[in-house]
Amino acid sequence: MAKVSPLMLAPPVIFAALAALFYFGMQRENPDDLPSTFIGREAPPVPEGRLEGRKNFSDVDLREGQVTVVNFWASWCPPCRAEHPTLHRLAEEGIQLYGINFKDETAQANGYLDDDGNPFLGIAYDPKGRTAIDWGVTAPPETFIIGGDGTVLYKFIGPLVGSDYEQRFRPELEKALEAAR
Repeated sequence: MAKVSPLMLAPPVIFAALAALFYFGMQRENPDDLPSTFIGREAPPVPEGRLEGRKNFSDVDLREGQVTVVNFWASWCPPCRAEHPTLHRLAEEGIQLYGINFKDETAQANGYLDDDGNPFLGIAYDPKGRTAIDWGVTAPPETFIIGGDGTVLYKFIGPLVGSDYEQRFRPELEKALEAAR
């Protein structure tokens, strides 16, 4: 009887382990969602910097008893530009909407808001991206739903457009607004 080398068994065992890992990963409720460690926790601090010529906001604004939406954006970001009309519609609906400008130049950010309109009640300025790290933001746009007590209720990665907005973000926003009533 010939002995089988353990090295000959390694490839099939590794393949089987990876296949099992992928299979169980795909069985999650929503495999496209990236869970945020901030859900259910107090929102991280807002940067103290302000975008020159724009109204700022602070941590206090996130804890005034109303559901708030915080959007990380930049003028150089094409997906941010794509979602801008949605942000205007949210503001028109009376949603408390604040922006954090991310790794941007003041002149470009202000020019963008001058040209396309400013949907935000206040804008904090994060020119080096340090606050974005605290919030777990990897690239704009990213949007957070904050409860009236300052607790992060939901994190949405990507632009607020199309069916992704309608099927993922909007139901979470409605749920938060309903719970606040």
